[in-house]
Amino acid sequence: MSLRDYGWDEHFAEAFGRLHDAALEPARVTRAAAAIFRVRGETYHGQATLAGKLRHGAATSAELPAVGDWVALRSPSSGDPRIDAVLPRRSMLSRNVAGKRTSEQVVAANVDRVVVVMGLDRDFNLRRLERYLTAIRESGAQPLVLLNKTDLCEETDARAAEVREVAPGVPVLLASCKYGDGVDAVRSHVGAGETAVLVGSSGAGKSTLINRLLGEVVQPTRETREDDDRGRHTTTHRELFRLPGGGLLIDSPGIRELQLWGGESSLQQAFDDIDELARGCRFRDCTHGEETGCAVIAAVESGELAVERLENFRELQKELRYLEKKQNESAQRAEKKKWRSIRKEYRRFTKKRGR
Repeated sequence: MSLRDYGWDEHFAEAFGRLHDAALEPARVTRAAAAIFRVRGETYHGQATLAGKLRHGAATSAELPAVGDWVALRSPSSGDPRIDAVLPRRSMLSRNVAGKRTSEQVVAANVDRVVVVMGLDRDFNLRRLERYLTAIRESGAQPLVLLNKTDLCEETDARAAEVREVAPGVPVLLASCKYGDGVDAVRSHVGAGETAVLVGSSGAGKSTLINRLLGEVVQPTRETREDDDRGRHTTTHRELFRLPGGGLLIDSPGIRELQLWGGESSLQQAFDDIDELARGCRFRDCTHGEETGCAVIAAVESGELAVERLENFRELQKELRYLEKKQNESAQRAEKKKWRSIRKEYRRFTKKRGR
């Protein structure tokens, strides 16, 4: 396999060349679990660990390798394979870590397309889809929606129409991964050298889709629970697979809670219909609440815009503004910590010179 088979191009070659170290070779991270990574290079394919300077020098965990990253690998011939550096990312799908902490978690790096897999059972949720699309717009990748389990739904066209209303311009595919229907359509959207990542809830059918695309069972699957159609997290780590005939696909564990990470510009892209309506509001700073002359509220009253979509927009906007506030507070704490360390080192230095 050549590096180009795994997505290598001039962009990454130029970044790698700036390292000016003949003992390094490029490789792509195909699997990540704790501090152990699996990488694919031109001469090496196997496990690698982090070099100390990378592990201790990273300001946040988001600067450490993620599946899909291109890295500089210390030549295995000189000892245990170590990752010395992460090459600049071209795109990055991130989320805020689950829980109350504010910290970026990279789901996948250097992806061209994000495939949202949503089941046509009780997994179908337009409000959750809007959340996914907001995160995807922030990533720099292109979205695609796959409505799976057509064998369990009698109104597939109606469901697809509902998705197209909240995701204008986004390709929407229908499939029954269990029986192989519609799988070829997914393959056609992942060209040679391109990388896609699958996201969605547990039990949506991501692992079944991977197995169908690869033509063999590489990911375990389990039936969803009958009481709520939820899966059981059969995928426990992210992993990159090369599809027959080209194309790369990253499978990821089901996401129970997708907390956003990014700015409001991605929200405007995901809700471009509301953004377009807002241009007709009387006031530029209209909150689309009780202001007179609000074009967005008028669209809701006329039935042009669903009230649920507006309410979700407000909720996501509130979440992103709160995130921005927490990020600023975190940055201020980090800055204070840095200067305390500098002052401490300075006092230690001056005290040593005074002896």
